[in-house]
Amino acid sequence: MKNTLTLYGYWRSSAAWRVRIALNLKGIDYINQPVSLINGEQHSERYVEMNPQELLPTLKHGERVIRQSLAIMEYLDEFQPEPAIMPTTARERARVRTLALAVCCDIHPLQNLRVMKYLETQLHISEAQRAAWFQHFIPAGLKALETLLASNPGTAEFCEGDTPSIADCCLIPQLGSSTRVGVDLSGYPTINRIARNCAQLDAFERAKPEFQPDAPK
Repeated sequence: MKNTLTLYGYWRSSAAWRVRIALNLKGIDYINQPVSLINGEQHSERYVEMNPQELLPTLKHGERVIRQSLAIMEYLDEFQPEPAIMPTTARERARVRTLALAVCCDIHPLQNLRVMKYLETQLHISEAQRAAWFQHFIPAGLKALETLLASNPGTAEFCEGDTPSIADCCLIPQLGSSTRVGVDLSGYPTINRIARNCAQLDAFERAKPEFQPDAPK
C-alpha cells in the first residue's frame, strides 16, 4: 500500500476500536497516533484543523484525511479489496450497513463521552440517573440488533455469512463498552455466539483497548 496510514484514536474509543479491527482483518500496517479524549486533545487546534468535528477516529493516508469510522472502513475495503470486509451482493452489503448503523447511529451515540459530559456538567444528571440512561437505551438497541440477527438466514458464523464484516467490527466494541457501563449481555444468544467466533480471531484480539500503546499500564 502506498503512503503511510496513521490512525488517530484513543485506546478506549469504541469508534477507533472498530477501525483497528478492520485494519487488522485486512492486514494493513498503520501508525497508531493517540489522541487523549480525557485530556481534551481532540479539541486542540492541530487536531481540529484535521477533523473539525473534534471526534475520533481520523485516518490519514498520505495527504488524504478520512473521518468517521464507517467511512474509514469502507475506504479501506475499496482501496485494498482483499481480504474483503464487505460482502459482494447489493442485498448483503445493505444488510451489513444496516447492522453497522444500528450500532453506530442508534446505540453508541447515546453513551458517547461528549453526551455523558453534557448530561453531567450542563444538565447536572447524577451518576445514578446516568446509569439508568445506559440501562434504558443500550438494552433496547441490543434487543433490536439481536432480533435483526436471529431472524435473518444471512446470519451465520458472523453477522453476515461466515467471514467477518464491518458489522462485526462495530458489534464487538459496542459489547465492550456496554459491559463497561454495567449492561447485562446474557440475554442476547445470537450476539454472544457471534462474539465468541470473533474472539477466536487474532485481528479482534489485537484491537482490544488494553493492548493499545496509550492504554494505562
